[in-house]
Parts: sequence; structure tokens; C-alpha cells
Amino acid sequence: MRIRKLLLTGVTGVLAVAAGLYGIQSASAATYPNPGVVTGSTGAHDPSLIKRPTGGYLLATTGDGITLKTSGDRTAFADAGKAFPNGTSWASTYTGGSANLWAPDLSYRNGKYWLYYSASTFGSSRSAIFLATSTTGAAGSWTHVGKVIESTTSSGWNAIDPNLSVTTSGEWYLTFGSFWTGIKMVKLSSSTGLRADSTMHNIAERFTNSKSVEAPFIHYRNGYYYLFMSFDFCCQGASSTYRTMVARSTSITGPYKDRAGTLTTAGGGTEILATHDSIRGPGHPAVMTDSDADVLIYHYYNSSGAAKLGINLLSWSSSGWPTVY
Repeated sequence: MRIRKLLLTGVTGVLAVAAGLYGIQSASAATYPNPGVVTGSTGAHDPSLIKRPTGGYLLATTGDGITLKTSGDRTAFADAGKAFPNGTSWASTYTGGSANLWAPDLSYRNGKYWLYYSASTFGSSRSAIFLATSTTGAAGSWTHVGKVIESTTSSGWNAIDPNLSVTTSGEWYLTFGSFWTGIKMVKLSSSTGLRADSTMHNIAERFTNSKSVEAPFIHYRNGYYYLFMSFDFCCQGASSTYRTMVARSTSITGPYKDRAGTLTTAGGGTEILATHDSIRGPGHPAVMTDSDADVLIYHYYNSSGAAKLGINLLSWSSSGWPTVY
């Protein structure tokens, strides 16, 4: 069974599952599980995974032209080329001429694949989020739709790390953001995938540790919109301190509160996964509902500093809070 592949053997796995069943928050990183088994092409940074309507899975990660991978079973992954093998001239203004594109967000809606991704340079808020679509999801099949939103060096926020969320009533929203004044949200047109209006919602902000909050992902479950996000520092190899946090709201635009009741706009967030053993800086979370469970997808660094694909499952307490196992 797939679940048995992902369960830890030993005490840490038992503790993690028990925490989910009884609503107990993990007391320390020692209780966090290691990533589930993945094989094949397992290098990944900022991963986004979806189940394809034709069967199997499609994964997109940060890389030159956006790196694509496929899997038939959510365990073995194979390289599948680049979304944009011929480059993205429209993004060069933001990347300084680099082909490297960040933090892709994949989904399948209305009979086609949607890909939001960001273009920037490290440490800069001169950034933009773009949209492409495809009927197959294959390398080279993606059509450039346009720029969704951009930030400047004076914006006070950063247009990277996009995530498309759709409400129970069918409204589309894009959540994004990194450092500065934190996580933002804008409404999208469900027909074009581009902005629907000029309103911007403030979703989360930190006031400590260099204001380090980024990589939002919203997952709906049982009346709540769950905001998964990363605190602290990515992209430092084995020295990375990324950790995965969660909060929730009954409205997609917030307010979001963590398990202790602290608003995310006041720095709130409940930790559900952090550095432990040789797993360094697990973050940039995404959540996918599959046939066996809700699946947490993220990247982490191994002890040699390589970015790897992390996949675990989520259990939910009786009060509706997730635990990683």
C-alpha cells in the first residue's frame, strides 16, 4: 500500500501519527517523520505536484525554463523536459537574462493545465508572476498567456511564489509573496486566469527574523481554508532553516489564525515540519488531495546541500489541524 511506503518505521512515525489522531501538536523536531520514499529523478526545488486526468502525476519545479517530471505512482519520478525549452524572452527583464524561473504552481482546470510561475533575481523585489496554459502539460506545449502581476523595488512586497486557489463558490484567487510585507492575495478571472480587479489582500506578515515568510499554498478542507507557508531561510543548502507552518480561516481572504489563535498578519503560524536529523530546511509546501490521503509536497536539503523532493501524508485531528506523517 502507498501509505505503508510513507510511514516511518520506529518511534518517530508512531508519534507523528498519534499526534494527528489525537490533536497533539508535535513537541519537537524529533517527532517529525522523514520524507516518504521517492526514487528516480528526485532533485527538486519549489515543487508543485498534480494528478493528471489521464492518470499518473505531473511535477513542476524551479529550473531553467521550468523543470518537468512525471510519475505513474507518486514514488518513481522521471525527467520530462522543460515547459519552455525555447526560453521566455518576456521574463528576461526580471531575471537579468537568466533562463531560471521560480516556484511554478500547477493545476488542471476547465480542461487544461494552468502554470503560474515567477521571474526575479535573488534578494530583489523587482519581480513578476506569469501564466501559461497547455492542453497536455508536456514539455514545449505551454502557451504564454501573460503577466499577472509585478512588483518593483519600491512596492514593499514581492511578486513571487504564486499559488492559485479556487473557492467553493468558484472564485479564483492568487496568493503570493516573500519577505517585505509578507503574503498577498489578488482575485483572478476564472476565464482568463489574469487579474480581475485592483484589490490586494494582506494575508500574512512577520516582524522578526528578517520578516521571513513566503511560499504560500491554500488548501480547502471541511469549511476551512488552510494557509501553508514557509518561515525562515531557504536556499542555503544544508544550512537552510526553512520550516513549514499552517494557519486557517473560514474565508479565503482571511483573517487566518494559527492553532493558538494568533493572526498570521501578526506573525502567527503553527509549525508542522522543520529541520530534523539529516533533513534540512523542509519548506515551500504544496498540498494535493489524492485517493489515499492529503499529500504534502515540499523540498528539503540533504546533508550535502542538494535540494530534494519531499512527499509525506497529512492526518487531521478531530479539531481540524494537520500533522505530517
